[in-house]
Amino acid sequence: MVQRPEIVCICGSMRFALQIREANGQLTLAGAIVLAPGETRLVGDGALSMEQQAKLDALHRQRIDLADRVLVVNQGGYLGESTRSEIDYARAMGKPVSFTEPQ
Repeated sequence: MVQRPEIVCICGSMRFALQIREANGQLTLAGAIVLAPGETRLVGDGALSMEQQAKLDALHRQRIDLADRVLVVNQGGYLGESTRSEIDYARAMGKPVSFTEPQ
């Protein structure tokens, strides 16, 4: 039986979209299946309604559910409210959480 690759969910502020894409590429080259936040800035005027944001948050929690572990991109140690919520959710689901920079 072939063992499936590790599934890693990336979390972090979309202000770090470049760093998230870099982490995605590194993990992919290392053989992981990567689940990353969807980028919506190029859709429409970029402003999200509260309803859209709630749907995106729920969708990202489902990515966390699918993952074996979570990698948080925390450039400069920054963790926004949404990212903190995702970390709390991941830990509550028993997912290991690591960070790109020390906490």
